[in-house]
Amino acid sequence: MQGIWINGTRPKSKKAIKEALIAGDEVALEATSVFGNEYDGLVADAPDGEYDFAGPDVHKTSNFWGTLTVRGDKVTIK
Repeated sequence: MQGIWINGTRPKSKKAIKEALIAGDEVALEATSVFGNEYDGLVADAPDGEYDFAGPDVHKTSNFWGTLTVRGDKVTIK
């Protein structure tokens, strides 16, 4: 489970993440695994794959969860 950021701040909802991706804002994934096997960086630079996230703050309060899928230039959220 990864953390997620929009322009350096925690998102308030999954809808906010979707809107930020459409608007071209900087959406970033935060690696939280102690094993070091998670992507950490901008979604725009992420390799193809599925990324599970929790928000607003994966370390403190997780009010929503989702899966971000990257396939080429297409990014979707479920």
